[in-house]
Parts: sequence; C-alpha cells; structure tokens
Amino acid sequence: MEIEQEMEWKKAQNIVINVDLVAAAKRQLEFLAAVDRNRWLYEGPALDMAIHRYNAYWLPLLAKHSVSPFFEGPLVVPLDCEWIWHCHRLNPVRYKSDCEELYGSVLDNHNVVSTVGGASKTKTEEIWKNLYLDVPFELNSAKALSDTFSEEISGLENCTKYDLLAAVKRQSPFFYQVARPHMSNEFYLEGAVARYKGFLHLIRRNRERSIKSFSVPTYEIDLMWHTHQLHPASYCKDLVEIMGKVLEHDDTDSDRTKGKKLDVGFSGTTEQWEEMYGVRYWRAGAMHKGNAPLPLRTTPYPSLDLKDYPSKENQKIMHLSELKAVEVMLEFVDVKNLSEGHKGGLSVSFSKTQPDTIFNAKRSLTILSQAGEKQVACFQCQPTGNLFFELMCHSASNLPISKPAKTLGSCSISLEDSLSPLSNLTMEKWLELLPSSNYLSSKPIYLRVALSTTVPTNAPHIFHLIRSLPFSKNSCFFPLPGRVHLAKSWTRIIDDNGKEVISLQMRDFKKSKEKNDSMLKKEVIGIIKSGGTNRVAEFTGTEWLLIDSNWSVKLPGTVNEDGYLLELIGDRRVKLFPGRKLEYEPKHCEKQRNDRDFLTAVEFSVEDPYGKALALFDFKSGTVKINEEWLLFPGLVLAFILGEILRKEGYISINSSGKNLEENKFLDKEASKCPLDVSKTIPTTVQEDGKLDVEVSQGNAITMGKGGTSGGGCSGGRGSEVRSGACGGCGANCGNVLKSGGCGGGGGCGGGCGANCGNVLKSGGCGGGCGGGCGGGCGGGCSNMIKSGGCGGGCGGGCGNKISGAPYVNASGCGGGCGGNCGNKIAGAAGVQAGACGGCGSRSGNELVDTHTHI
Repeated sequence: MEIEQEMEWKKAQNIVINVDLVAAAKRQLEFLAAVDRNRWLYEGPALDMAIHRYNAYWLPLLAKHSVSPFFEGPLVVPLDCEWIWHCHRLNPVRYKSDCEELYGSVLDNHNVVSTVGGASKTKTEEIWKNLYLDVPFELNSAKALSDTFSEEISGLENCTKYDLLAAVKRQSPFFYQVARPHMSNEFYLEGAVARYKGFLHLIRRNRERSIKSFSVPTYEIDLMWHTHQLHPASYCKDLVEIMGKVLEHDDTDSDRTKGKKLDVGFSGTTEQWEEMYGVRYWRAGAMHKGNAPLPLRTTPYPSLDLKDYPSKENQKIMHLSELKAVEVMLEFVDVKNLSEGHKGGLSVSFSKTQPDTIFNAKRSLTILSQAGEKQVACFQCQPTGNLFFELMCHSASNLPISKPAKTLGSCSISLEDSLSPLSNLTMEKWLELLPSSNYLSSKPIYLRVALSTTVPTNAPHIFHLIRSLPFSKNSCFFPLPGRVHLAKSWTRIIDDNGKEVISLQMRDFKKSKEKNDSMLKKEVIGIIKSGGTNRVAEFTGTEWLLIDSNWSVKLPGTVNEDGYLLELIGDRRVKLFPGRKLEYEPKHCEKQRNDRDFLTAVEFSVEDPYGKALALFDFKSGTVKINEEWLLFPGLVLAFILGEILRKEGYISINSSGKNLEENKFLDKEASKCPLDVSKTIPTTVQEDGKLDVEVSQGNAITMGKGGTSGGGCSGGRGSEVRSGACGGCGANCGNVLKSGGCGGGGGCGGGCGANCGNVLKSGGCGGGCGGGCGGGCGGGCSNMIKSGGCGGGCGGGCGNKISGAPYVNASGCGGGCGGNCGNKIAGAAGVQAGACGGCGSRSGNELVDTHTHI
C-alpha cells in the first residue's frame, strides 16, 4: 500500500504548471496587503466606483493593448481596478466566458504589472488620459465618495453581468488568513506548491473514478490555487491538460457549521488525501485561524507629522537576543506490535525533553487507529531540542479509583530535523519505542508519528514585573496589624527565563535647588543589567519624558474620541487602547478574563493605517508582551509607570515578591477593606505628581482586583493571596492564590469557594461562576491549575491535573459549561471532537480547533 501511495505522489509532482507560483504568490501577498491598507475598496461607494472603472475603463484598455500594444514594456493597472480584476479572475470559468463574450478572447495578465511593485506608470497614465480625458488614472477615497458617481455608472452597458460586488465580499477575508509571517517564506511556499499539485491530482483521480466530491483546500494550497488563477491563459491551458477542462473555483460557501457543505467537503478531502498519499492533510500554519478581529477604525488614520519629535542622540536602546518560534502540528496515527494480551486504552503523552519558555507543558493525545477519532495538537515552541513521546496504557478497570497509566515505551523526534530542507517541514514515520522496564514484548513496538511545522519566525518577548518589598526597620517576622512604613522598593523586570533586564524605581525629587521652591516632582530611576543607576524618566506636569531618549508619554486624561487612553510619542506614534485589541482580542473561552485589566499598544503608520498591535499590558498578572524590539525600552518603562500609578490608586497591579508577603496588604490604606465593587474607570485628570484621578463608572474601565485581608466574609484561611481578585466569601482555604485573577465568582475568592482552591498559580481565575466559586461545579477543588486561563462557568468534571481532563497547563480556560473533561481534542471535520469547553469551538490550550478552510 505504501508503494502505491508513493507512486500517486510522484504522479502528482509530475504535473506541469507554467507559472512560477512561489514568486507570483509573494507578489499576490504584497498586493493583498496594499488593498488591506485601502479598506475603502472593501465596501460602500468606493467599491461601486472601482467596479465601474474596471468595467468602463480597465478592461477596454487591456483588450486594446492585448491586440495592438500601445508601447513596449508592461502596462500598469490601477490599484482599484486590479482589485476588482483579481476577484473576477478567481472565478476562472466565468472570467473566461465574460472575456470571450465581450472581447473575443481571454484577457491575460501577460505584460501587465501592479502599481504595488513600483513600476513606472508614466506611459500607462498617458494612454489613459488620451482615452478617458478627465478620468483620473488612480482612484482615491475622496473621489470614490463624490456625489457624481451615481450618474457616471448609470450609462454603462457593455460590462460583465457577474456579481462583482458579491465576489469582493467573499474574497475580502482571505488576506487575514494568509497574512502570516511564514506564508511569504520561500521554503514554506515550495511545500505549498507540491501540495497544490497533490490537490489537483486528487481531483483528477476523483473525476477518473466518477467520484463526486467537493474538494476543500488548506490555506497554503488555496493561496497557490488563487495564484494560478490570476494567470488566466496559463491556468486554462494547464487545467485542460491536467484534467480535460478548466477547474471551477467555488468560493460561494463560507458556512463552517458541522455537517454543512464546507465541513463535509473538508472531511472528505482529508480522508481521500490520507488514503491516496499515506500522509496527513492538515499542515501547520495553513489552517483557519478564526474570524478577523474587530477593527479599531472604519477609516485609515490620518497621516502623522513627527517633525516636532526629532530623534535624540544616545538613546537608551535595550537589545535582547532574538526569540524564535515555530508552530507545530502533531498527530499520532497508528501503533503496531502490541502484545496480544494487551488490555486498556492507549494514549501518547508528549513534551519537550528540555522545556522552553514558550512550551513547557506535558500533554496527551489518543492514537487514531485505536480511538477511531482524529486528535491533533497544535502548539508553538522554540525550534530547538527534541519532542519526547511516551506510549501510555490506561487500565480498563471499573473501580471508582482507576489505576495510574502504565508506560509501555518512549521515543523522540528532533525539531531541527523537521526543519531541514530534506523534510519539507513535514515528517511522518514509524518510530521504534524504547521499551519500559515494566513492560516486556517479543517484538519492538512502533508508533507512527505525523508532524508538520512552520519556518521559525520572531516570537514576542514576555516580561514579568516583580515588585520587591524590603523589610523595614520596624518589621518583624510576625508583623503587628496596622500600616508598616516601608522603604522605597524596586520593581524588577525579568524575562521568561528569569533573567533580569532592568530594575526601576519611582521617587520624588526637587526640580529646583532654591530653598523657597518646595515643589516635588516625580522621576523614575533604573538599573539596566549591571550598569549604574540612571534617571530614566521625568514627569513634567502634563507628560512623562524618557531621559536621553526621543520618547514621551502623553496623558490626555480622558478616553479620546478614537477610543485610546494615552499616547507614546517618539519616532513613531503609539496609542494605548483599553482592553485587548486586534491580534490580542480574546478568543472564545478566553473571555472569562476581565478585558478591563489590559491595555493594547497600537501603532498607526503608512504601512498600517488601521493599526498594528505592538504590545499587551496585563496589569492583573504584571506581565507585558512586546512584539517589536524598538518598543522594549519605552514599553517597559511605560508599563512600570502605569503600574505604579494604578497601585497608588488602590490597585495591586504588579507582582510582589519577598518573604513577608503579608506586608503586601498594607501597601495602600484602602487595601484592607476588600470592597465588593472595586471597578474604576480610566483616568479623567492628571495631577501634578503624575497620578491619575479615577471615578466609578462603566464603559472603558480599567479594573484591578484589590489585594487585601480576608474581608467580605472570608472565613477560614486565605493563605498568601497576592494580586488576586477581590476576596468575597471564601468558604474554607483559598490556598496560595498567587498571581491569580481570582478564585471564585466575580473574580474574587468568594462566591462560595467550596473546598480548596489549591495552589492556583498564574491563573486567570477559578471563578466567573465555576459552580458558584472554586468548589461546587469544579469538582470540589481546582488543585494545581498552573497557568490556566481559568476554570470558568460551570466546569463539571475534573479541573485537577488529570490527563483525561487535559493538564490545565497553558489552557485558555475551562469556560462556559465544560461537562466532563477539557481534553486535548480538536473540533473539526473527520469526526474530530471539540476540545473547547462548553461548545466554544475554538481553543483550549494551544490546540487547534479549526479544521477546514474555504475553497
């Protein structure tokens, strides 16, 4: 069977395509990015005008040039016309018939270039002006919204009757799915070309066998299919030679509901592909990544004038080693040579032999041939080291307490090998297991492992702000009640490896040395690595200035009409928005985290007029995620300043460290009250000392749970509850709730914490209605929920460290009615069960829940 499958793959690779698909795909991605920067072409009057110009001006010009070229060299197509032409060509059968009906032959893109490529458009503009007089060559949004448009389009008759408006609507979301760093990598695209040929051969085989099917590509295959269609003459010629006809491209169906046409088609394509070629169809980095996040603006941001903020010399630039990550898709396909007397279910646990800062979990999947269902893990990790697999046997006992799983054997795969040019970023092979000492077999056991990866891309840097609390002279090991006078503390900023990158402290100072000038100002001092102590920032009364740097932080005092809270101004302008925006927008089960605990840094520029997310500030957990190196220094200083301001307003917004953790509750005189309502809005005014006034309100509020004593009906012991949500009614022990979003209903330890919350470390919270708290519906205990997004509303099963319940490590959350376990299951076609909680259909942990793409 394997020989036949290899022969089919060779036949597929013998398909001839008369287009350099890799180079053309890169150009297509650049063009789609340009269109996305001009989103007025997606809908409204601008789109109507673009369709009119395409029919009335571009196609007639192209037809004349095709018959008798106006000049030597390429014709340049205006951006708006190219966008409509792009969408028209992606229905190749209709485009061919329209061209033949209107102009007698297929209008090809030979000797035509895009304005995006930077080619000279002078000659094309001259021809355009001679033919169309006062019609501008390039369309802008102002012209598209003019009042004369409806009159201009009404008289046009010689045009396609194809619904171009609907075609544009269908194609507009495509760019979001392929706008990923690895998609423009030549190595990755070469694999996409090979798989596109396999896709065409699969359809050809179905036609030869009279099998009716709706074949659905993954996104990197779809990118190549689109690229091929954008060359109409070559596409028609190639497809007639491959399968005797021009292959249609049906993009009219976008309903991903289980059992619908798209879902069934993808399931069938997956099954046929894996049967024909003997390798997995799903590929890392090529699956549907959900709907595009909500935009921050409906119009592009106006151009920014940065002349008032010239660069200064001797900027404090913070350089860190580059962090790379790959996306990995993993599936366990089959196992052979098990002993005949084997009983019980099988699973395979996987981890990294040397856990890295991105992936340090141990998770498990079932084996397809044994369980009869597809389970696929998709996660990110650093592109080094080995993945380690252990074949586990689970007892079939009916006893209330099941026996621990038995390890039958283990093996590993090198990630470096999967990234080598010979692997094509995919690997599927039989691996011999090293037998466990407690399991004897007459034959070696083999496990079939399918693995695919993306190429390495830059990963964001993640930092943790840890506030050191020094002992005061008056303190003792058992501090007496009351406010303790503390010496000035430092905030250490460390990376995910635990390495300190900078320490910061805010203090008062006199701006003037004159005796009669007693006004105190604020400044920030810092120690970068092993260097000396330096002034880092100074508050001027209206803004924070970063010393010896071109950055300043403007505090406008109220939410701007555009929705942002404050600005970071320098060589670039960065605006901070309340909540998680753009790529940080919460996905499905992540919503149990209070969105008001976050700020998103967004840059608006010529390249990204609708905004690009640069960093996420999580004040509840005291973490900062930064995507760009140039933002490291100003971003971390800004995070510290905001954290200090919020802390002094009564929020515990930065991690506290030190032996005497109980001192943390005396940081603020109001902190011990543990009120029921600690919701406060973003600042409305700026005071002289740099503090921000706040008021109780709703809307775009930044809410931080206060640390405090066991107030509000907190019976029993609270343990060391640092930076958790408000403590509202903890039934027994909340344990060491460190860095928690809160253990119980309403983001606090209350709501009826039924038993023990255990050591809820770095948890988004065991609350939000988890059985009315951490007990009840959460199985009586949320023990050891490490780095979990939260045990949200109604987790009815096991929230502990059970394999069947998915070790809650790096999990997005067990939200919204998770009835049983939140295993490592992936929702999708081909009989894949939902691993999401409560039917969220997306992510639980870092696992892929989608399954199909659109055609």
